[in-house]
Amino acid sequence: MQNMIREIVDMDRKAREITDAAQQEKLHSEKEVAEKREQIREEYLKKARERIALNEPQEREAAEKVWQTVQARQSEISAKLDAQFAENGERWAAELARRVLEG
Repeated sequence: MQNMIREIVDMDRKAREITDAAQQEKLHSEKEVAEKREQIREEYLKKARERIALNEPQEREAAEKVWQTVQARQSEISAKLDAQFAENGERWAAELARRVLEG
C-alpha cells in the first residue's frame, strides 16, 4: 500500500514538473515571438526609411517640375488679365459706375 501511495505521489510530482516545464517553454516561446516580431518591425521600418531617402530626390524634382509648370501657367494667366485690364479697364470702370448710379 505504501508503495502505491509513493508511486502516486511520484507520478503527481513528475506530472507537475512536466506541466511546469511546459509552462516555462510556453513563456519562452511567447518571448521569442515578441522579440522576432519587434525585429521584423524594425527591419521593415529601416527599409522603408531607406526607400524614402532614396526616392526623395526624384520626388522633389518631380514636384519642382509640376510647381514650375503651375507657376508658368499662373504667370501666363496673370499677363493675359493685365493685358485685358490695360485694354478694357477704363471702359469696365465706366460701365460699373453707370450701372451703380443708374440702379
